[in-house]
Amino acid sequence: MNQIKARKLPFHYGWVIVATGALIIAACLGFGRFALGMLLPAMGENLHLSYSQMGLISTANFCGYVAAVIVSAALTSRLGARRLIVTGLALVSGSMLAVSQANSFLSVLLLYTLTGFGSGAANVPIMALVSHWFRPSLRGRAAGFIVGGSGLAIIISGLLIPAVNSALGEEGWRGSWMILGLASTAIMIAAALLIRNNPAEMASQPLGVEPPITSNTKSTAASPRAIITHLGFIYLLFGYAYVIYATFIVTTLVQERGFSEATAGQFWMWVGAFSLVSGPLFGALSDHLGRKLALITVLCLQGVAYLLVALSLPTGFLYLSVFLFGISAWGTPAIMAAAIGDYLGPQKAAAALGSITLFFGVGQIIGPGIAGILADITGSFAWSYAMGSGMAVFAVLLCLGLRKPG
Repeated sequence: MNQIKARKLPFHYGWVIVATGALIIAACLGFGRFALGMLLPAMGENLHLSYSQMGLISTANFCGYVAAVIVSAALTSRLGARRLIVTGLALVSGSMLAVSQANSFLSVLLLYTLTGFGSGAANVPIMALVSHWFRPSLRGRAAGFIVGGSGLAIIISGLLIPAVNSALGEEGWRGSWMILGLASTAIMIAAALLIRNNPAEMASQPLGVEPPITSNTKSTAASPRAIITHLGFIYLLFGYAYVIYATFIVTTLVQERGFSEATAGQFWMWVGAFSLVSGPLFGALSDHLGRKLALITVLCLQGVAYLLVALSLPTGFLYLSVFLFGISAWGTPAIMAAAIGDYLGPQKAAAALGSITLFFGVGQIIGPGIAGILADITGSFAWSYAMGSGMAVFAVLLCLGLRKPG
């Protein structure tokens, strides 16, 4: 049956995996994580949350995410990528629907931890499938299109959430959680129908140019553990910094800069619009110029974006910050997914990607909590954005030590 279907398709089935993967990322990360930034102002006011509590809610989500990452390799081996993705999405959608009925900080904290677990359970295997379905010549581009799903979700949340809040008043955030949960349920069904674990299931081969066999003695001699640790620390620093911006930029615009929620939503929507380009752009750039140079470029752009907000410059610089953050937003995840396949090969990609994503998750756990505490102490998120810019610089320095994969 799969063979017949494969022959009828006018294109390689890998692109079906990419399109479905983008929807999966939209649900598990876009709706399940990045929509929180738009929901926090209204939800925080309605539930009387402090900045520290807002930060802890985001941190709890990442704790769940990290817990899923820790067991992702074992679960993928036991269940297969497809089943694990569907299970993760079921947890994401169910917990978001439950958050819509929450009435306290503690209930939101616990439920959003489950959302994080589901996000990690779906995200790691779908990104690992890139190495199975695409060879290195197209791997970065394919990963870039998949991570672009987060940008699509940000656009939707930037338009949807202010409109729902306006229609439903102070309880509007509940309606938004419910709509996003139902949308994630629909994506879960699509994933169950379309995802395949490898090209063999569709009587196919990975897409892309077969890499030449060489005996290059100048390639990296580092062990897999050293490579994972090196990439992992870069990913940790990226995660620490970018999640502060993603979680608190809307709150900063509304509560520190005096923007209306609708105007702040438009800023967030522009982040999503620009980010649609970021994954494919830097994924393709890494295919042609190398993972190292592309990664350094992404991190430099983000470091400047954080600094522009930290310095409390005129409004025009906020537009530049949004552009720089958006255009580079998903470049790092795309490059990391491709780089892991390059260094360790498709068979080890899921376990290795899980390992570096663990570092990534640790950064995301620490970042919002510290940013929220700093904001409560100083009355502003400026120091938190400055800290994020410093982390981006540190990550660039670590990138300089990366070697070519063998």
